Amino acid sequence: MSDGVKASVRYRTANEGIAILRDTIIFALRLYTMDKRKEGRYSRIYEQLKGLLIKTSNPEARMATICAVLHHKMDDFFWTGFYCLTEGQLIVRTYQGPVACQVLAKDTGVCWAAINQGKTMIVPDVEKFPGHIACDSRSKSEIVVPLCDKNKKIVGVLDVDSDKYETFDEMDALWLGKIVDLIYERS
Repeated sequence: MSDGVKASVRYRTANEGIAILRDTIIFALRLYTMDKRKEGRYSRIYEQLKGLLIKTSNPEARMATICAVLHHKMDDFFWTGFYCLTEGQLIVRTYQGPVACQVLAKDTGVCWAAINQGKTMIVPDVEKFPGHIACDSRSKSEIVVPLCDKNKKIVGVLDVDSDKYETFDEMDALWLGKIVDLIYERS
């Protein structure tokens, strides 16, 4: 290979490296902008809910309001609802979206995992989650946030499904956790 060809290859390789770096930076800036937009939306929803929920201390009414606001203000929320523990069963309560499973099989699926592990579960692809309960085949990703009463005992979960893969992240977990905490907060 001649020196001219070697220089041309090095030049092309350097330019390709610069292009890849540029594309990576642009992608990172887009993600940062999307995160800031999502954080802003959650912040506004949280403040709206705080204002709405002071009208009653009834947990059922608060759950209904939270479901309605989240479902209609968050673009990728395909199913939004609460499952609550009743005599050892996880039973659907208030929700928005397609028809739900009424009772979730004990110790199966994402909702029971969140209860049993006592933590928020983020599932980028529900089909890869062992024991996933498919109430609607259009659901692709899911986040489940434990719901604790005023004594910090887990009494249920907020379950949100998306019809897109990899919808939820740590920002969703943070804000949905704060929102769920409003249910048993004193008004």
